[in-house]
Amino acid sequence: MDANSDQPLAQQGYDLMAAAFEVYNDLGGGLSEEIYHESLERELASRRIAFESQPELKVFYKGTPLNKRLKPDLIVASEIVVELKAAKNLAEEHEAQLLNYLRVTRKPVGYLINFASFPKLQWKRYVNTRSPLLISVY
Repeated sequence: MDANSDQPLAQQGYDLMAAAFEVYNDLGGGLSEEIYHESLERELASRRIAFESQPELKVFYKGTPLNKRLKPDLIVASEIVVELKAAKNLAEEHEAQLLNYLRVTRKPVGYLINFASFPKLQWKRYVNTRSPLLISVY
């Protein structure tokens, strides 16, 4: 938890979303997910926000790692899973994808960010309470 907040990673989430809003304000909607991804990477780097782009996450079946890997778009500040979209609206399958990343990584917070929504950036914040795995949406 952040020292001045009852929400986990509140400042890091605020910093992430400030970068996402900067990208959206500059590019607007209608471009591909890859364009927003690269732009957000550049914005995060310019703000000196630590991130990992498309890390490969191992998935285990009965204790044995599978050959297939999960690849969330970003992990920010080592603790926030970020999934980017460029869709008309966020859909249940987008949320399910992020929830699976949170379940596999056991990271405390996730953000689902949709750059193609109009007239404003669409996003949701998820908190993984871990014990048992419960997810809250903010």
